[in-house]
Amino acid sequence: MKKMTLAVIYGNRDFFPDALVLEARKDINELFKEFDVEMVMLPAGATKNGSVETWAHSKECAELFKKHREEIDGVLVCMPNFSDEKGVVDTLKLSGLNVPILVQAYPDDPVTLPIERRRDSFCGKISVCNNLRQYGFKYTLTSEHTSHPKSASFKKDFANFLGTCRVVNGLRKMRVGAVGARPLAFNTVRFSEKLLEKHGISVKTIDLSELIGQAGRMADDKKEVKAKLDEIKNYIPTSGIPSEPLVRMAKFAVALEAWMDFQDITATALQCWDSIQMNLGINPCTLMSMMSDKLMPSACEVDVTGAVSMYALTLAVQRPAALMDWNNNYADESDKCVFFHCGNWPKSLFKDFSMRNAEILATTLGEENTYGAINGRVPAGPMSFARVTTDDVNGIIRTYTGDGVFTDDKLDTFGSRAVVEVPGLQDLMKHICRNGFEHHAAFTNAHAAEVINEAFSNYMGWETYYHKG
Repeated sequence: MKKMTLAVIYGNRDFFPDALVLEARKDINELFKEFDVEMVMLPAGATKNGSVETWAHSKECAELFKKHREEIDGVLVCMPNFSDEKGVVDTLKLSGLNVPILVQAYPDDPVTLPIERRRDSFCGKISVCNNLRQYGFKYTLTSEHTSHPKSASFKKDFANFLGTCRVVNGLRKMRVGAVGARPLAFNTVRFSEKLLEKHGISVKTIDLSELIGQAGRMADDKKEVKAKLDEIKNYIPTSGIPSEPLVRMAKFAVALEAWMDFQDITATALQCWDSIQMNLGINPCTLMSMMSDKLMPSACEVDVTGAVSMYALTLAVQRPAALMDWNNNYADESDKCVFFHCGNWPKSLFKDFSMRNAEILATTLGEENTYGAINGRVPAGPMSFARVTTDDVNGIIRTYTGDGVFTDDKLDTFGSRAVVEVPGLQDLMKHICRNGFEHHAAFTNAHAAEVINEAFSNYMGWETYYHKG
């Protein structure tokens, strides 16, 4: 993912100490270096210490932001003192930026408030936020009303904000490839392209037969096929897998990736059964796993909104996400359950993994037609889940998200799998069932729910249930 760039607005007000702005610039420079983030801000000599206070300052700062509009991922409003609220909002209005905004205000010394050090940012932040709301801007608040940029709490807020920027900006220009028709038995993954498009998410379709046909016409010794076959074998152990289905996988991957490149596809949702088994004799799980591991999520069963959910998590934490079934209870432990899918989870989620056939599909489609599933278990660690769905009846997008953990509890089965613990799981299941969500959800092995909730509910404007147990 590309290096991030934030625009910085330094607030100021004429009867507060200007020196506080210079101190803030030093603090923010150090913060951005620590997080490896580029900045766009007025030079210290352009206005009063590079701050924004007057209409003229706002125009100058806005012009600078306009020149870098394509680079800017978000805006940090830094308030070293009370700050002029009109200077801040006029800059944003004139710039035309449509990106997330983080509002930070410096704390005062709790013991003494001498005139030369007095900030009153605690109060000023309220005024700035009042104006942001008046002007129709969405903005993010810090966990503490006032916080120093070098504090642990602000650094956590800043890291979360960067994640929010990635999610919001990524979703607003997302292009999902819907590969094949959804399985007939899966009404659950029906969705509205129009509702997604309204929020910037485009769906591009291709008939599965086109790709199967292209794969069938490829020679085994085609350069691209041989390279992809090597990539598959280097990605996952294939001991015991016949060579023929591996070659067919490589051919299908070459055809699929050529189409994805041509269409600038961000993520895919494939009809992973049963046409591809009957007409090409493979399970595409390994190919989907490889794409997800490259941060290009690939969802099962043409679950397009599942792919959107995966991509949101991928953007939030900059690591692979997967799609799972909320599949089984775990004995009589009410806060635990089993995540499962045939086997397309990215290999970076596992410690040990190998290629096998999809045992459930093999019972009806034949073992020889179902090679390609990944067998592995996710080890203990942090976990977050998320789900996006289009509520066509009410014309809205609804979502949920939350955090939990993977456990090392005993689980003797096959496929891609995990045991998880989610506080208040039974209440979550009631919410999912009462609100008609899909049986699929996306997950990743990091905590991301706070970022996802902020991006979905605040900036995307989606109805979001944040499960906190």
